[in-house]
Amino acid sequence: MTDKPKGPASYFPSIEATYGMPVAHWKQVVRSAPGYGAEATHMQLVGLLKEQHGLGHGHANAIVAHTLAEDRA
Repeated sequence: MTDKPKGPASYFPSIEATYGMPVAHWKQVVRSAPGYGAEATHMQLVGLLKEQHGLGHGHANAIVAHTLAEDRA
């Protein structure tokens, strides 16, 4: 029996189905954003995904949160 994803990862199947791109693509968009890893805030990165790529707030927030957590680990 497989465990259901929790937290931001629980959004990933819906993100891939809705926007037609794998989560890895969206993580790369976040990582290549101006200021990533330096001065860009979580909400600035969420705004980039929403404004420039049309993602909904919850989906954008999940991608940014998961990406930042991965890179801090």
